[in-house]
Amino acid sequence: MKKKVTSLTLLIGVIFLFILSGCGVSNNTKVSGTTDEKKEKDVKMNLINKGKLTFAMSGLLKPLNYKEGDKLVGFDVEIGMEIAKRIGLEPNPVTNPWETILQGLKGKKYDAIIGSMTATEERAKQVDFSNPYYISGAQIFVADSNNTIKTKADLKDKKIGVVQASTYKQDAELYTKDIKSYPSDIYALQDLGPGRVDAVITDRIVGIFAMKESGLKIKPVDDVIKKENIAIAVNKDNPALLKAINDAIKSMVEDGTYEKISIKWFGVNLLKK
Repeated sequence: MKKKVTSLTLLIGVIFLFILSGCGVSNNTKVSGTTDEKKEKDVKMNLINKGKLTFAMSGLLKPLNYKEGDKLVGFDVEIGMEIAKRIGLEPNPVTNPWETILQGLKGKKYDAIIGSMTATEERAKQVDFSNPYYISGAQIFVADSNNTIKTKADLKDKKIGVVQASTYKQDAELYTKDIKSYPSDIYALQDLGPGRVDAVITDRIVGIFAMKESGLKIKPVDDVIKKENIAIAVNKDNPALLKAINDAIKSMVEDGTYEKISIKWFGVNLLKK
């Protein structure tokens, strides 16, 4: 009887070990599959640098993106870093002159443009755009002492400053042919005081920040010329990255992270403007 019990115990032990062994194989397969899925996802996203999200901006658009020493900072930079984190990639912000930033993306110098680019129909012919990550608008600014330009209509035949290769040039062309282009908004706004231009059309947020932080004696005129959806641009052959970015933006908004970043830089939620 003792021998039979011992044999039965051994048999049960063997079966138990077999079950454990089977579970171990199952777990290993699952982990391996997860790793494979991650690798496949990285390949589908077609990244310029493996394991990194390389995203471009001008670096001249304070407070949206600019340099403090050698470090890129600003609202766009923080949004890009948070998106990279949520996708599982290392953030790699870089700069490129604004007038050639689309060409740089199409030439595979970086994976995306997170630099306050307005999503337009014309640009959408060349690249794909994410869902908006903030909403702004083209605003007219004049010198604080200027009392002749009070409405959009007063811009007729005036000299207007805009940033090179921006959509604001088309806005200015509605009022005048006398348009001066600048490499950055701040340079254009600084020229209002000495009267080198009569008005500047730029992003409302940029102008308001310049008034508060740079002490420029300027003021906004009238309502925004048009509302603009600001989005992230990616190449048309990269739908996996576009989806990952949209998912990241959505989760940031839902868990309140987006609002925290927005309030930090502007005191308001830019998606509610």
